[in-house]
Order: sequence, then structure tokens, then C-alpha cells
Amino acid sequence: MGGMPISGTPSRAELVEHLVATRIAGDVATPRENNLSHYRKLANGDRHYWLGLELGDRWTDEQDVLAVMAERVGVNDDPEHRYGQDTIDPELTVAGLERMAGRLRKAADGQQRVLFATGHPGGLLDVHRATAAALRAAGCEIVVIPDGLATDEGYVMQFADVAVLEHGATLWHTHSGEPMKAILTALEREGRPLPDLVVADHGWAGYAGQHGVDSVGYADCNDPALFLAEAEGTVQVTVPLDDHVTSPRHYDPMTAYLLTEAGLG
Repeated sequence: MGGMPISGTPSRAELVEHLVATRIAGDVATPRENNLSHYRKLANGDRHYWLGLELGDRWTDEQDVLAVMAERVGVNDDPEHRYGQDTIDPELTVAGLERMAGRLRKAADGQQRVLFATGHPGGLLDVHRATAAALRAAGCEIVVIPDGLATDEGYVMQFADVAVLEHGATLWHTHSGEPMKAILTALEREGRPLPDLVVADHGWAGYAGQHGVDSVGYADCNDPALFLAEAEGTVQVTVPLDDHVTSPRHYDPMTAYLLTEAGLG
């Protein structure tokens, strides 16, 4: 399923329609059983699902996690709905983009240092690249990461202004916060200032927020940690969306809307 081509920046209503047509929001591909499994694992303390955050014992009831996800993402709030279709409310996606745009506008106005990173390069790399280019044009410094960084999963690299994990000459999907930890630790070791803002997803966004850096990002309906962090104020903005749809080009109208709302279009 794909949306009609949109040239330029969509209106809010056009973007909502596009998000549903491309399954970035609306009836998404992530099944209900996968969502509930991840909520349960987070509540049971599986740190893979904490996305670089320290949640302590604050979210040990999976029903509390479900309640936040229903409020902030638009998944079905019925705990008895255990299988089949689940949803992301496209209005919540657009509202999240508008909140993120406000923080990007602040970064541009202050010509701040901004670091971009993604654990989902197959879907979101170009969203981050385009946002970085717009902020650089507005006078922001796009943080260049130190060389020679690695984690147990692979090498921490930077392509098109976006930090990624590289493994076996392939850009790697990761939920881990360790790559962001490696970057921030290296910056501190070199005596370089930390970013004023991190724009990311997965553990890259979670660890940055946990470390005290302003952090905004994107998350899918089966990745509850960043939404819990936004509810607690550790992460400033989390935009709900399917983070890997059939074509990365489907995100282009969303990116155009974000940058226009931020005054960067």
C-alpha cells in the first residue's frame, strides 16, 4: 500500500491521509502480539527494551505501560485485545512532529550544536540527514563524532551527518544505547562540549536523554521505552510512527512537514 505522491509540503490533513495510506500510522504492520510482548519484557526488566534508559522499578506493571502507549501512541487500550491489528493514531504522529519542530526551531534560533543518530538506518537515515542539512543551513553546528569508536556490536560511524552502527560493511539495526554512550564518553574525554540537542531514535535517543542531553526522537508502537521517557521528562519529544515501512521515500512528506513547521523548509 502506498500513498499518492505529494510534491512540496503537505497540509496537516494531507499528511494525516498520507501517513495512513503508507502505514506509517493508522493500521500499522506491527502486530498486537508483538507490541504486548515488548511491553511485558520491558516491565519484566529486560534491558534490551529499555533503549539506553534507566527505568528502575517504575514500570514493572505491563498494564501501566499499555496505558501510556494508548495515550501517547494510540494503540488499542483494551488489555484483552491480544492478537491481530494494532494502531498508531496519525493525529498523535503529527502532534509529535509539531512538538519536535518547536525544539528544532529553538536549536536553529540559538545556532546550537546538534547530533543526529539512528538505530534504524533502513528507514530513518534520510529523515535525519535532511533534518541535519536544514539545521546546518540555519547556522547550527552538526556534531562530528570522534573517530575510532566501537561497541560490542560494531563500529560507531557517521554517514551523511548521521551516526550509525556499522558491522561487516553494513549499516546495522540496533536498539542499544551503547553507541551513544561511546560518542558522549569520547566527546567528554576529548574535552569537547556535549551536543545541545540529540535527534535520534532507539537507544541513541534514550541514552542521550538519560545522560542529561536534550533528546528528541522517533519510536514505533513496539518500542515503549522512549514514550515512557517522554512521560517522565527524560526525553523531550517522542514521535510515534512505524519506523520501517516499505519505502524510505514514504517519509519524505513527513520530513517536509516537520521542517516547514520548524521554519526550516
